[in-house]
Formats: sequence, C-alpha cells, structure tokens
Amino acid sequence: MTAAVDVAAGTGPGATGTLHVTKGHGTQNDFVLLDDRDGRLDLSAALVRALADRRAGVGGDGVIRLVGTQHVAEGAHLLQTAPDARWFMDYRNADGSVAEMCGNGVRVFALYLDRLGLWDDGDELAVGTRAGVMRVRRVAVPQDVTDGAWFAFDIGRWHLPGGAAAQSAGFDAEVTVAGLDVARPALSVDVGNPHSVLALPDTAVLDAADLVTAPRVEPVPPYGTNVELVVPLGESVVDGSLTGRLRMRVHERGVGETRSCGTGAVAAAMAVRTWAGPGAPDVWLVDVPGGTVRVTALADSRAELAGPAVLVGEMDVDVTALLGA
Repeated sequence: MTAAVDVAAGTGPGATGTLHVTKGHGTQNDFVLLDDRDGRLDLSAALVRALADRRAGVGGDGVIRLVGTQHVAEGAHLLQTAPDARWFMDYRNADGSVAEMCGNGVRVFALYLDRLGLWDDGDELAVGTRAGVMRVRRVAVPQDVTDGAWFAFDIGRWHLPGGAAAQSAGFDAEVTVAGLDVARPALSVDVGNPHSVLALPDTAVLDAADLVTAPRVEPVPPYGTNVELVVPLGESVVDGSLTGRLRMRVHERGVGETRSCGTGAVAAAMAVRTWAGPGAPDVWLVDVPGGTVRVTALADSRAELAGPAVLVGEMDVDVTALLGA
C-alpha cells in the first residue's frame, strides 16, 4: 500500500481533497491513523480535532500520523543513535495538542506498520516517539485473556517525581474526583508523561466516580496530568509467575475519560507495587473498561507494556466536508 495522503495545499479552512485514514484501537483506546510517510501533510490542531470528533468526524481518543523519522524535528537525534527507527509515531490528543507518546497507540501503530508492509522481517520493530525509541515485539496472549494479537515493548524508565519522600508517604498530591465524597491522596508517577494515581477501597466506589468532569489535582501540575483511579484485586499465579491484578479507570489530559491508557496502566501498576512494598509482584494485569493489558517491572526502573492491537477499517475522508470549509 502506498502513502495515502491526497490533500490540496494546507489543512485549514478552504482545504480540499481526500484523506485516507485507518481506524484502530488497543483495549478500546481508539485512534485515527494517517499514512504520511513522506511528511507532506500539515497536521494542524483543527484537522486533528475534526478527525477525532465522534459525531462530525471519524472519532477517536487521538490521531496517529505515520511519518518518516527524518521528516520530524524531534526525530533527527533519534536516528543518530537508532538508525533502525525509520518510522515516527506522531501522536496528537483529541483536542489537537501534541503528546509525548501513547502506550496503547504504540501497539496499534506497530500493527499498522505491519499491515502496510513496513515491519521488516526482524523480530523487533523500532518505533520513534517524542519519548524515545520503543522496540516492539509480538508476544503470546496471556492465560485467561481472550484478546487477539498481542504486542509488547519496553516503555522506558518510570519514576516518582516526589522522590523518596513520596515513596515513603505513599502520596505527594491530592485529587478531587466528582462523584466521590472526599479528596483522596495520590502518587505522582512519570512514565515519559505525567500521571496521578489514587487508590480506592472497592469497585463500587470506582464505578461511582464521574470522570466526565476533569479531576482537580493539587498542587496543580504545570503541564497537566492523567489521573488513574485503581482498585487492587490481589495476586495469583499466571503463566507460572506471581502476578498482581488491579482494575483501573482513567481521565486523560486533553481527552477526558478513555476506555484504556497504556502509560496510565504502567503508572497504576508501579504505584500499587510501590504501595505494596518489598515482595510485591513484578508482573501486573491491569483491567480497564476496554480489556486487559500486562505491565512488567524490569531492571533499572524500566517497565514493559503488553497488550492487544486491532485495526477495524479504512475510509476516505472528504476534507472539505470535515472542516466545514
């Protein structure tokens, strides 16, 4: 399949032409994907918002542009150290803002590259992102999980911005969530993007939370934050390894509540593991409204994220109609 961007000059008011897009999701965290490998499309915030609109557009939690890494300003330094990272995942939130990366999006992007014949014969695929190079591989579906094809990658280092004090106290912020009676302590976790994780006592309280309204986080994060609400569900042996399990809901900055969040699942698992202390499992299954992902703590404060990816269809978008020109 060849590059499918066919848009007249510009993507603002008055733009004309056809834009070929693909719709995909990872645990129902859904995306509009664009094949712009030659870097010819001006992906404006207005175009992103229009594509992501669930009533007047295609609909999605974000937009992912496939582009040659050399065509992206943030890609030059990646190619210096990882010349095999030929393709860059240019990720935008549904509100048009640029994001560092998206854990579920990386897996969907990898499947998209494979579908386009751009995943070479090697076992590993190097994907450029604003959070660095992600190396994706195919993995077996875990025991007791029924989703389709699974992919895994080392998402990079995670850390607690609050340092040792936050680790000892178990929190470094306070979050007020609509539908819950009181503000709750939360632990800040950075996974290349910011997260605030708070624990709830049971699934009934989790279900009562209103994440249509953005939670209020204090102190206010300078660049915003994703907020994860979690309920630990205990431990069991899965595929021969001691595995923790938790349920999670998430409010993503610039998007709202989503069915899943890959980096949020990593943040949630590492927060629960921190709270559990020594002897806590390294492997965690995270149940989100859209399915299940697996998070594995690696050496050197790194983490692996694994989960499914699905491509559901393709369509040609009339840019004039989309933008209301």
